[in-house]
Amino acid sequence: MFVTVFRSRLNAQFQGEYQKSAARMSELVRGIAGYVSHKGFTADDGERVTIVEFESEEGLKAWAAHPEHVGAKKMGRQVFFAEYRVQVCNVVRDSANRKSAAVRPDA
Repeated sequence: MFVTVFRSRLNAQFQGEYQKSAARMSELVRGIAGYVSHKGFTADDGERVTIVEFESEEGLKAWAAHPEHVGAKKMGRQVFFAEYRVQVCNVVRDSANRKSAAVRPDA
């Protein structure tokens, strides 16, 4: 599993244009082989974080090379973002605990 953590701050004047581009990228990435999920969050101070998961490095590379994504990244660097950071991580360990309902230990 490969995870990309994308942190950014938007140039406020381009927020509407960015939202359209981000919606298109969300649509496109779902069609890439090996795509698992992505979620975005915005902190109170305006920093945005998007977490993207791929099953394989091949899927991640295919997404990085997708022509529309390449164009969107260029727009991000030149126009949309005041600052950004991209971290690509190879997951070493993954554990989860999903319970459908809260269960009291003393019940």
